[in-house]
Amino acid sequence: MRYCPDGIDMYFDNVGAEMQEAAVANMNTFGRVAVCGVISEYTDSGRRAAPHMLDVVCKRITIQGFLTADYLNIYPEFISTMANYLHDGKIKVLEDISYGVENVPSAFIGLFRGYNIGKKIVEIADN
Repeated sequence: MRYCPDGIDMYFDNVGAEMQEAAVANMNTFGRVAVCGVISEYTDSGRRAAPHMLDVVCKRITIQGFLTADYLNIYPEFISTMANYLHDGKIKVLEDISYGVENVPSAFIGLFRGYNIGKKIVEIADN
C-alpha cells in the first residue's frame, strides 16, 4: 500500500465502502478501526460499508462505532491536546485541493464517492 507500506494499526473511518475495505485489508494484526460515519452511504441507499470479515477474524481487528456526542464532556481537553499535536507535528493534516469554481461539482461528487484523501478543499480565489 503506497501510503502505509508497514500496514495500518489504527484507522479513523467516516467514509465506508471501498476506503474502509482497503484499510481493513491492509490492517496489521490487532488493528483498530474507529467508525463515526459512512459518507458513501448517505447518497446511495443500495451501497453498504462492510469490510471482508475474514480479514477482521484472522487479524483480530476491533471495529468500534461512536458518535462525537458521546464525548462532549471532554471536548475542551481534546481541542487543547489536538492543537498541541498539530503544532508539534504529531498529527499531519492531509488536504486534497481543487482549484476554480468550475471544479466545485466534480469535487463535491468525488467527496461523496470517497475519491479524496483528507480534507477536500476547493480554492475559488487567491488569498
